[in-house]
Amino acid sequence: MDKKKILILGASGFVGNAIYKELCPYFDTFGTYCSNRSFAKNKQFIRYDLEEDDIFQVLEQLRPDVIISSLRGNFPAQIQAHQHLMEYLIGNQARLYFISSANVFDAYSKFPSYEHDKTLSLSVYGRLKIKIENMMMRLPKEKTAILRIPMVFGNSSPRIKEIKENIGTNEPIEVFPNLIINVTNDNRLTQQIHYLINRNKTGIYHLGSSDLIQHEEFIKEVIEHLGNYHPIYKRVYTTNEDRYLAALPKDNLLPKNLRISCQEIIDHHLPV
Repeated sequence: MDKKKILILGASGFVGNAIYKELCPYFDTFGTYCSNRSFAKNKQFIRYDLEEDDIFQVLEQLRPDVIISSLRGNFPAQIQAHQHLMEYLIGNQARLYFISSANVFDAYSKFPSYEHDKTLSLSVYGRLKIKIENMMMRLPKEKTAILRIPMVFGNSSPRIKEIKENIGTNEPIEVFPNLIINVTNDNRLTQQIHYLINRNKTGIYHLGSSDLIQHEEFIKEVIEHLGNYHPIYKRVYTTNEDRYLAALPKDNLLPKNLRISCQEIIDHHLPV
């Protein structure tokens, strides 16, 4: 049986690169990069500038069976690239896995959100993700999977790097005491995506922890795991009431061994 050919758009970013490393031993995996020249020597990476290049050229060159979109950058350019992706999907035997965000629900702050809840966002970022999700929902169901993810942590994640930098320079670390979230890390997220691709799954998936935690509590516990630090915290209150930014799984549950709890994500952070 031929190996599936996979193209990861945005494979030089933190999440995209973690997905590349997970899938690379099992599939014929390619990725795009833009400004990070360290990928130029890797034959599996193609340079693609969202604002200057047409994604069609990359698609025609590779003819992927599976496309994973983890693109970042200029919002209008992202929308145009995804419009071209939709056209490719219509004309070819291929599937798109789109890395979306819990922010598609950021207008609903009173409760957590589930896979088939209506999306509504107050942020430009959330609205961008909704626009691309809506494009995908017009295609046949077997063509697309929307993967909504919460904040992603992990030892090499930008969020943890920033926390370590702030500790090192004695800068305050922002925490949101009233914000209730769910979280994930790069290890579990990429295993979940691997499973979905292996099983040819489509639909909407919420790939975060199956439980909730307060942002302040989570950050403080992670820092305790990183080492014996006494950082300065800047507590940011955006509202007096608890507000939720959490996309919880309910309808499309993954196997138990692929689920994760907030505590497991906290425990994963160890001094490097």
